[in-house]
Amino acid sequence: MMLYNRWAIGLAFCLSGLAGYIDTIGFISLGGFFVSFMSGNTTRLSIELAGLHAGGIAIAATVLGLFVIGVICGSLAGHFGGRRRKSAVLALVALALAAAATLATIGFSFAGAVLLAFAMGAENGVFQRDGEVTIALTYMTGTLVKMGQRIAGALLGGPPLAWVRHFVLWIGLLTGCINGAIAHYLVGLGAVWLAALAAAIFAVALPFLPLDD
Repeated sequence: MMLYNRWAIGLAFCLSGLAGYIDTIGFISLGGFFVSFMSGNTTRLSIELAGLHAGGIAIAATVLGLFVIGVICGSLAGHFGGRRRKSAVLALVALALAAAATLATIGFSFAGAVLLAFAMGAENGVFQRDGEVTIALTYMTGTLVKMGQRIAGALLGGPPLAWVRHFVLWIGLLTGCINGAIAHYLVGLGAVWLAALAAAIFAVALPFLPLDD
């Protein structure tokens, strides 16, 4: 994360907010299952397995599977996108979110909600180098660990503000989660349309921004 310029960090903040927005909508819609936080879903899966709850097992497994498929498709979209890799990934995210919103609009709310996991998996392909994710947009555990390490380093005489970028990313997710909760309260899964539009705008705008690859 320290290798990226301010434009890229700003984009990461916005996309982390998008992830928080969608994760909150998915969490509420699915009754406590996440669409971007797979550690939480793994915990839920283990609980459902221990209790032999077939419905919960099916939901957790479906969301986990769609997330991984999304990661695969996002990585492939980035690969074939070439120099416009980030735009290609976000175009896929926008299409997936639009499909999820459409399903919800025509009455297939559950299908639309679980499809959000595919979109969130794909979003992780935006910041990628040599096949590895360099900025995690949909989960914050690693980000908070790095922030803590940077703070410790500052206390030991290292760069005093190196932790700020990680904090900004976390704030992005938090802000998105708050907005997602409010949007779901107002319009339900229809709020996903706004996220689809935002992803599409980013996909179109990115080639004109001075981002680091």
